Amino acid sequence: MSLERFETEVQAALAAVEGAEATPTQKAEMLVEFAMGLQKKPKSPAQLQAAVSLYRKGLEVCPEGEPLLRARTQARMATALRALPGESSAPLEEALAVLEESRPVLEALGLPEEVAELEMNRGLVLQALSAAGRARLQDAIVAYQRALRVFDHARYPQEHAILHNNLATAFLSIPVAGEGSKMREALAVSSFEEGLKGVSLVDHPVEYAMLQNNLGNALQSVSSSHAVENSLRALDAYAEALRVRTRRDMPLEYANTIANKATCLWGLPDDPQDPRAGNRANLREAHALLTEAEAIFAEFGEGQKADSVRQARLEMAAELAAAGTPPLPH
Repeated sequence: MSLERFETEVQAALAAVEGAEATPTQKAEMLVEFAMGLQKKPKSPAQLQAAVSLYRKGLEVCPEGEPLLRARTQARMATALRALPGESSAPLEEALAVLEESRPVLEALGLPEEVAELEMNRGLVLQALSAAGRARLQDAIVAYQRALRVFDHARYPQEHAILHNNLATAFLSIPVAGEGSKMREALAVSSFEEGLKGVSLVDHPVEYAMLQNNLGNALQSVSSSHAVENSLRALDAYAEALRVRTRRDMPLEYANTIANKATCLWGLPDDPQDPRAGNRANLREAHALLTEAEAIFAEFGEGQKADSVRQARLEMAAELAAAGTPPLPH
């Protein structure tokens, strides 16, 4: 849907609120509800922009005597700002500003869960800004750790899993070398494993698969003398992820995971006990997986991913040709 369509819906929502027989507090709450409805599972950036407009109007009409309502509205608006796509860091910087403004109010008047959710979102904003050199990654890590004081794996398994996923990703982004790099990788693996403690294949399949996939990636990147052992553990993690990420139900996630699995197989000997025997079988399987992943990415318009996978597939094909081994038929 176009931006014009959502601007029309925003104007209709504003008119409905303006004409309602309600107090300013009630009108602010109505605007927040409209905004949250637009923000839920957005199908276009225009929907998020419309939600931000309604949050802004909600803040305008919110009475001065309602600091908690204002802080909650700011925290929700920050999530919409964070989700806006684009090259500019301005929405992220505004999101951080409103989170910082609302934080002391929520700490004083809100629920512990609200403060923890704010810290989770603050961590995501800081992590995104750190990639552009506009925030410190360490501050994002601290925000995630604060949120984990409330979101433990027993009471809040999904939030706990997502936080540990974010924390592990932050650890892997720390620019260090040597022994520091090994510590960073070990912390990331540990964080993924901790996140898995509270989620299960049956009760939390999406989070379970996400963590297993990312654990596999982390195990592949670990600088260790146990490379083969780590690769075998990574394959086990990908197998668990693929119990959820099927081609029928989650095609893009499935393609991502089989591409990751292919990378793992690429460097793994067919017989871990006899590395000198080579890896022709694993290489053929990896080539077949990349062929499938490339087709899925192309089908769903993920051109950049399809190109990246194609390049890796061609390199594998060249290795197979040099070894006199044809790829698996497809």
